[in-house]
Amino acid sequence: MNEYFIDPKLNPIAEKVIADERLSFDDGVALFASDDLHGVGRLADIVRRRKHGLNTYFNVNRHLNPTNYCYADCKFCGFFVKHNQEGGYTHNIDENLAMARQARMQGATELHIVGGLNTRLPFSYYTDLLSTLKREFPEMHLKAFTMVELDFFAKFYKMSDEEVIQKLHEAGMDSCPGGGAEIFHERVRQQICTHKTDAQRWLDLAGKVHQAGIKTNATMLYGHIENHEDRVDHLVKLREQQDKSGGFQCFIPLAFYPPGSQLAYLPGPSGIDSLKTIAVSRLLLDNFDHIKAYWVMLGKRLAQTALHFGANDFDGTISGGGELMESYLVESKSENEASKQEIIHLIQEAGFKAIERDTVYHPLREYELAA
Repeated sequence: MNEYFIDPKLNPIAEKVIADERLSFDDGVALFASDDLHGVGRLADIVRRRKHGLNTYFNVNRHLNPTNYCYADCKFCGFFVKHNQEGGYTHNIDENLAMARQARMQGATELHIVGGLNTRLPFSYYTDLLSTLKREFPEMHLKAFTMVELDFFAKFYKMSDEEVIQKLHEAGMDSCPGGGAEIFHERVRQQICTHKTDAQRWLDLAGKVHQAGIKTNATMLYGHIENHEDRVDHLVKLREQQDKSGGFQCFIPLAFYPPGSQLAYLPGPSGIDSLKTIAVSRLLLDNFDHIKAYWVMLGKRLAQTALHFGANDFDGTISGGGELMESYLVESKSENEASKQEIIHLIQEAGFKAIERDTVYHPLREYELAA
């Protein structure tokens, strides 16, 4: 493999990749330290094609944020509003149903439901929301509530973790999104999200959700105050949890977008940094099936390129108007929505086969490369 890499420091790692051996923490740090972006990307692409060939997944989904009131004060977040501030909202059941109905008319198969940690709502608000959505749209997959929200529910409503998970699942929660992980290292969390669930609690809750037979995703927010070692630590912790509980479906690296946050003075990650982060994620997370190029935060063109750097999922059409983002994003540098045909074209233009999927990666339709 020597002839493929400019940076000779990558050769021992390349040998492990070719032999399908697990990479170490130090390997991850070395990959981030390398200036050979092409070499790192090629290694990730080898793993991506080994797992998926040319298959690249997307879905038609809708982000639904029931409330943006939140007691936490995450410095990277431009979404939350305190109860004494303007701009806050809590959608009632009928309003949520109207948004879900619109999404279904647009062909959505999934509702992605996350919101603020609202201390003025009863737990029944969430179970009623899920049960009503499931009754009205039984074919829609409800991907609802991060580990941070589950932690809040358990503590604020004085229930056990298992009771929270069971009640939400019985009400209609089919799987959970991966938000709230941010960066696991406590030094970083103390600076950017001091009131949020700590790393071990996030991982333990994910394990309990998996034990209940419910799939989840996992994320990492990068490009703020963390360093490369913090990112590798985060990835290794996720890999270790996956070894234990096996319920993570997809990993989503989330590029920090500074405008609108308390960290607006930071530049955010470069395109080079984002491509390298996706590639290193693919290489370290050997027990994760899927790595997502989240085009809403990367931009559509960089997300296309990321498909050659280890990513095999392009996320979805993500309808939802002005409030469709997760808690770390208000808007993006690119458009917030994309049609199904546009996503198919972006995937095919990059040289890959587009596969529309449901939330748990069952193929729904395949779109061959244009002749």
